[in-house]
Amino acid sequence: MKNLKLILGRANPRLGFDIANQLGVEPCETTLENFADGEIHFKIKENVRGMDVFIVQPTHPPGDKLLELLIMIDAAKRASAKRVTAVIPYFGYARQDRKDEPRVPISGKLMANLLVGAGADRVLTLDLHAAQIQGFFDIPTDQLVSDLLFKKYIERQILPDLDEKQRDNVVIVSPDIGGVKRVENIASRLGFEIAVIYKRRKKGSGEPKALKIVGDINKKVVILLDDIVDTAGTVKEACGMLRAGGADKVFVCATHALLSGPAMERLDSAELDGLTVTDTIPLAKEKKREYIDIIPTGGFFAKAIHNIHFEKSVAILLDEKASLDLWNKND
Repeated sequence: MKNLKLILGRANPRLGFDIANQLGVEPCETTLENFADGEIHFKIKENVRGMDVFIVQPTHPPGDKLLELLIMIDAAKRASAKRVTAVIPYFGYARQDRKDEPRVPISGKLMANLLVGAGADRVLTLDLHAAQIQGFFDIPTDQLVSDLLFKKYIERQILPDLDEKQRDNVVIVSPDIGGVKRVENIASRLGFEIAVIYKRRKKGSGEPKALKIVGDINKKVVILLDDIVDTAGTVKEACGMLRAGGADKVFVCATHALLSGPAMERLDSAELDGLTVTDTIPLAKEKKREYIDIIPTGGFFAKAIHNIHFEKSVAILLDEKASLDLWNKND
């Protein structure tokens, strides 16, 4: 893959190096630092003219991670890269994807405009908060889906620790109506029932108001499936509701671990048996816990980058056998 160049930002270097290792390439040599006033200084120290360039950078807060990505894209385009793909494991500002009340922005669309304006030719991401954000881009956008990675985790890590009766009484729960389709996908593959927590959000507030559980969770092993854990308010309230509804055990699986503000305090006091996240966002040392497991995604992104580079289908990564192969490689 001599025509492929991999550039790593500072937002998640561990994942970036894992992707490089899985691809069998060395990351491009760069200078990436801050001036005394905080401005970002970036330079590509290798020739990328005519190359297929992939830039790895999630855009979780603060906003300088997004700015860093835009600067790196601009540098690659001005260095005459043939194609620049922004690999964004976590796509920030995706939760404002529509104008649902007066005088608010559509931040997801703004992020798409910024990336295209900087010169990105393609975007690769994982589990967008809202799938319609793909339509905000006027360039090809590939969204990987973590469902099969979580399916394998459930099969290999959660189910073996349950007794026979518990394994026959597992329910996959969506924390809201919007997540039902995803929950149905995993539950149907595993042969489990589903349940849904119906909730409303107060206007102008990020905090949800849970109302009731639709489905049977009494004396069941519950696996709550979500895409983001931010302040963990939803997780804590959901765990309390599920326990009050008679759930025997409660596990939580979420793709992106933002874990902002009071998240750790809430998780530590929540009635959960385990939390599983991916490594799209680095987990700070002070936030690591025995009850938190991390699924690596380096192999997933590496395979997608490989397929994009060689003009192959990325849809194959939604195939169960491909997911199993990637799991084995990560092991």
